[in-house]
Amino acid sequence: MPEVKATGRVVIDKDLCKGCELCIGACPKGVLAMSTKINAKGYFYSEAVNPDDCIGCALCAMSCPDVAIEVYK
Repeated sequence: MPEVKATGRVVIDKDLCKGCELCIGACPKGVLAMSTKINAKGYFYSEAVNPDDCIGCALCAMSCPDVAIEVYK
């Protein structure tokens, strides 16, 4: 039987993100990193740099104090 990989999709509202980096530390798969661009409020924001590695655990969303992250399975 083939191995089934858990997959997810992370969506970050860059204009809600304040760049606290809590989500980056919470992600067990290294999906997120800080962008080199800034948002409308002048903050560097998180972005998915390895989106195919997302397992949909939603630890990033749970750690976000600004509710800027949604995770879909």
